[in-house]
Amino acid sequence: MTLKEKFWKVTVYPFTEYRGREQMKVIKEENATECEKIADDFAIEFKDWCDNEGRFTIGVNTTKELLQIYKKEKGL
Repeated sequence: MTLKEKFWKVTVYPFTEYRGREQMKVIKEENATECEKIADDFAIEFKDWCDNEGRFTIGVNTTKELLQIYKKEKGL
């Protein structure tokens, strides 16, 4: 599942039906926690990939370039 799909599931789907104010507050808190977990998991996987691939050679690629390579290889 891509990052976009993971975040879409967490942030959009629960808000498609009418819910009460208190229930919405709980859902938003749960969604924020789930978004944080998705971001943490992605960061850890990216760091592990960089380490395992030997990608952090100074001067070879910027972090942004490494991220694009990682996303392309993983189909994200």
